[in-house]
Parts: sequence; C-alpha cells; structure tokens
Amino acid sequence: MLQRDAKNFETIPVGTLGIIPLQGCMPLGQKVNEYLIQWRNERKNDDHATLAFSGYQRDTYILDAKVPRFGSGEAKGIINESVRGDDIYLLADVTNHSLTYSLCGHTNHMSPDDHFQDLKRVIAAIGGKARRINVIMPFLYESRQHKRTSRESLDCAIALQELVKMGVDNIITFDAHDPRVQNAIPLNGFETVPPSYQFIKGLLRSEPDLQIDSDHLMIISPDEGGMNRAIYLANVLGVDMGMFYKRRDYSTIVNGRNPIVAHEFLGASVEGKDVMIIDDMISSGDSILDVAAQLKKRKARKIFAACTFGLFTNGLDKFDKAYEDGIIDRILTTNLIYQTPELLEKPYYVSCDLSKYIALIIDTLNHDSSISELLNPVERIHNVVNLYKEAQKNK
Repeated sequence: MLQRDAKNFETIPVGTLGIIPLQGCMPLGQKVNEYLIQWRNERKNDDHATLAFSGYQRDTYILDAKVPRFGSGEAKGIINESVRGDDIYLLADVTNHSLTYSLCGHTNHMSPDDHFQDLKRVIAAIGGKARRINVIMPFLYESRQHKRTSRESLDCAIALQELVKMGVDNIITFDAHDPRVQNAIPLNGFETVPPSYQFIKGLLRSEPDLQIDSDHLMIISPDEGGMNRAIYLANVLGVDMGMFYKRRDYSTIVNGRNPIVAHEFLGASVEGKDVMIIDDMISSGDSILDVAAQLKKRKARKIFAACTFGLFTNGLDKFDKAYEDGIIDRILTTNLIYQTPELLEKPYYVSCDLSKYIALIIDTLNHDSSISELLNPVERIHNVVNLYKEAQKNK
C-alpha cells in the first residue's frame, strides 16, 4: 500500500489546489479527484480553518475548463472560474485517439498534436494568474523523437521548452522513453515516474502460483534501451535478468526506421522459468510478440509482458492469436492512457491503476514536500511480495 505520511501534510500548501484534466484524460482525472476529496476530508487539523488553508477541503478539485472548436477545426481554451493564486495540475493524455471533432463537416480523430495544442490553449487561458502550473503528461509528447540522427527535428525537446516558456514549473511523466530528454530544460522540474510497483501488484493479483526467486522467475528486457528497467526490477526482486538486442538492416528504411532482422538473446537459460518482459510501451506489438516466441522456443514456462503504455496501434488480433497459441499468458499495461473497451474485456489483459499514485504525488507536491520516497518503490514492492508469499504458505 502507498503510505501517506502525515508529516508531509503539515506544511502550508503552495496555493489552493486545482486540477484540470483535459478531455482525453477525464476518466483518470476523476479518479484522482475522488482520492484527493476523500483524503483531505479525513485529514483533521486546526490550521485548516486559517487563511493559508483556504479552499483546502472542497467538493471537487476539478476546475471547469473547456476547449471548444470552431467549424474550421480551430479551437480556444476557456476556464470558467478564477485560478488566481492556485496551484494548478493539468493532466493530458496525448495518445487518446477515441476523441473526435468536426473539421469542415468531416469527422476528425484527435492526434497527439491536437492534444498538445489543447494543453497549450488551457495554459494560455490561465494567463499567468496561477501561482504554479504543473503538467502531468503520462505519455510524454513526442518522446519517441528524443534524439537527432542526421537532419531531423528534435520534437520532444522543443515541446518541453515550449511548455516552460509558457510558465510551466514542473513536468511529471511516466517511464519516459529516454529520461535524458530533460536536459532540454535543465533549470525546471522534470520527473519520470516508474510504475514498477503497480506491475508487480497487478501480476501477483492475477497469478496465484508464482514463485519469486532466481530459480523460478526471470526479468527480460526486449531491447538494449530498456536495460535499466529490467536491471532495477531484477535487483529489487532478487532474480536473474536477460536481454534481447535487435539486429537491424541498416541498408534499408521502412516507415522511417531500419527494419528488425532478428532478436538475439543474452542471458542465462529460461527453461522452466516464468518470464516477465518489461518495456515502456507496446506500439504495434511485433517486438514483444517476437521476443515472447523466442522465449517459448527456449522452453520458458509462463510469459508475462508488462509495458507502461499499451498503444496497440495495429489492433489486438495478433495478441489474441499469441494467447490462444500459448505464446503469451498475460499482458499488463496501465490506465495512464486511453484503453479501448475491447482491450479491457480480453482474458489475458491486466489493467494497472495508477490514479491513487498520481493523487498522492499531487497531494504531496501541493504541500511543497519531497516526492523522493514516492519515486522509489523498493519498500512497497518488498511488502507486496512478502504478503504474497505469506498467503501462499497459509493456503
């Protein structure tokens, strides 16, 4: 369980708390809001009646903000209540393709560019009146375009600098594709939060017969870019790790990338072991499924894929087939981005809820307290694993 340390909430808040979830992030924002309402109503303190705690306990922390569109597809940001002196937290899901708008009579699905522009519109509507502006963008906009090869745009760096120039103080993201992109804004707050604890909790809830030791479980990175995630989780759990590296054909380019020829494995034997593949995202899913097939050939027992963002850009058919063929047993992704109703109904899918975690981060930051302990889930992972082992003993 996440611990809410009382000492973190004795300090005076930076300002009256206000949350603005953009339309694409509204379901997550409402869950976060419910936690904050509950916690702050439970929190009893004589100081809460003072002027410094004005607006501390409210019926809702979500502010009335909208981004209406004109018939031409253009838009504007509107905030229908005062934000003067507030500590504002904007939540944006740039991957939510389910939202549409009318463009000259045609139905247009919102792209990441549309979502990012809407975020900037709401910041512009705040007009510098807020005490502090914080952006929580779970999937960091353009994070896959984080480094330059030859003559290319550096979109992620440009986007971060744009937000900072508009007055954003802190940017919080989850499992950034490459955390070094924060070098673009070295003087501003940038946190990339790992959902490692939520993955372990989700896996243990869905699988009753796991043995968490180096003889029975292994953590796998599907590529060299995700090594840090796998090393961290393997060390915390006290198990072995392995990795695949992608052999690419650098003589050709397909869809802007060098195609993958094969996945080569480095690591100890996986025969008879449960395997957890950990990565930051599932896009088309080809890499994850190829890695899972390779592990099955090496006689792995059960295979679980845990990825922070489940984009599933090419649909779910290939995952259905992999599940039916016994190649993959579970797929775990978070509710940080849009999840299709079809995905939520799949028998192999496990959704990991991070709304409580986000609420705790917001609550702590609003009191201007350190979130260092929240960003390091080692103790929480150990606790949930120990409880799981105790439950197995008592069966």
